[in-house]
Amino acid sequence: MQMQGKTAIVTGAARGLGRAYAEALAKEGANVVAGDVRDCNETVAAIAKAGGKAISVSLDVADLASCKAVAEKAFSTYGRIDTLVNNAALYGGLKGGKFDELDEGQWDKVMLVNVKGVWNCCKAVVPYMRKTGGGSIINITSLAAIYGLPFALDYAVSKAAVTGMTRSLARELGRDWIRVNSVAPSAVMTEGTTEFFGSKLDKAKQVIASGQTLQRNLETEDLVGTIVYLASDASKFVTGQTHMVDGGTVYL
Repeated sequence: MQMQGKTAIVTGAARGLGRAYAEALAKEGANVVAGDVRDCNETVAAIAKAGGKAISVSLDVADLASCKAVAEKAFSTYGRIDTLVNNAALYGGLKGGKFDELDEGQWDKVMLVNVKGVWNCCKAVVPYMRKTGGGSIINITSLAAIYGLPFALDYAVSKAAVTGMTRSLARELGRDWIRVNSVAPSAVMTEGTTEFFGSKLDKAKQVIASGQTLQRNLETEDLVGTIVYLASDASKFVTGQTHMVDGGTVYL
């Protein structure tokens, strides 16, 4: 198992991709700290049923004190923090629209959670990674930031900021042997995607798949291999990269 004896914090772990990441890392032997504003007990129960180790924590990534409390809990429970998966983000419940008609309050909240939330979690976790000689930070960005997503400028901009943060942090934290990479998926068939597209889901699925080299929609299991790779020593000399998991929509 690639993560045996290591500890991973996964944000937004109550459902969807976050839950899939948490379960995959636990399957590889990691002690998982599953955090979300929602209850993560189902995620933890699924991990325990499969023979893994995990704890559920309440986490609001927009609140630095909350992030610090989770980092402290992870370290006091397991003695180390090796991986942070910054997955929590506003997506499913967002109301799309023309760029000049987007709600200003929604714009500010998206930036608070999707951008500042990543920054907060990094600030909380990095001191503990330094104590144990390094680690891996994995930021979840999106194809939306690379390809462009009309009528969702707030979301696309927030994810572009995460890509920039990834590259800058990789250069800053390399001296501490902390690797920072991002993963940019296309629309994955989760609860959040269903909520985001609403009645337009079927049409959106067709359009998205038709623009890919591999013409089917992404499922959660299509992402977990990349996450495990970036969390493990298999990628120990990889940092500052954006890994596209989009069925071949864009080539970097």
